[in-house]
Amino acid sequence: MASRLTKYLTKNGYIKPSVQKVIQVMLDDYFSGFCMRFSTNNYTTNCINLEVGIAMGCTISPKLFVMAIEVILKAAEGSAGPANLGGGCSMPPLKAFMDDTTIICSKEDETRWMLTRIDDLMSWCRMEFKPKKSRSLSIRRGKVDEATTFTVVEQQIPTVSQEPAKSLGRWYDSSMKHTRRGAETLELASESLLAIIKCGLQGKFKIWCLQFMFIPKLLWPLLVYDIYPTTVEAIEGKINKRKWLGVPPPGLSDVAMYCRKAKLKLPMKSILEDYKCGKPDYSPCWRNQMIPWSKLSSHL
Repeated sequence: MASRLTKYLTKNGYIKPSVQKVIQVMLDDYFSGFCMRFSTNNYTTNCINLEVGIAMGCTISPKLFVMAIEVILKAAEGSAGPANLGGGCSMPPLKAFMDDTTIICSKEDETRWMLTRIDDLMSWCRMEFKPKKSRSLSIRRGKVDEATTFTVVEQQIPTVSQEPAKSLGRWYDSSMKHTRRGAETLELASESLLAIIKCGLQGKFKIWCLQFMFIPKLLWPLLVYDIYPTTVEAIEGKINKRKWLGVPPPGLSDVAMYCRKAKLKLPMKSILEDYKCGKPDYSPCWRNQMIPWSKLSSHL
């Protein structure tokens, strides 16, 4: 695909004339030499030219792949108008992150036509969607419509009510609420702390796991979901009571553990402090990406 894309971009003027011819020739030669062969104890196959896929470790293929997806989306973008969010706000019908594509339309017919158009373009590129990994969500008058379903590659796309979807670390289901995420995050924290306790490492290595593995992993759901600070305080209370921190059995207070003005400063960071610092910075970014579901009647 990368080789065909290079020729397509060059032929249709997507690559500027100022780009030297030697660069184009280099790309053609680079992608024309991908071969693979298999060996066993008694036999080795001949080299087979690879035409589909992205080579692991290649720095050029991902860029060309993103360019290819952008060309496909631009070709399909005119199949539907912007989704009306109400209040004079609108959103483009197509949004993508690498190969994760989201279709947002205000009408059911536009959604079906958009799926058909993208499916045809993907077939031209010798690619196809995986319906089992896709999800659909239809909302009418602020309520989830279970009767409306969509198909791609002649297969039905599961709804988020049937199979909740996870995208960029965030779960989507038919409830469209975060009420359960606080309890799930608290349970995840307990399981992760228990795994650190049972790992058999020395205390200083457990602290390293806590600081550089546990806290960064837990911060993402704390930032993307609407989780109350009391839940984060409960998680920090569980951390402060760990005996492998070298503290007395009752545990230490937050002031003793994370104070930066005391004479004894421990090289540890507080998950509650990171949460309070990161939430204001992250919320505006996430708010710009959120869809006001109560106002939108759309199909994903």
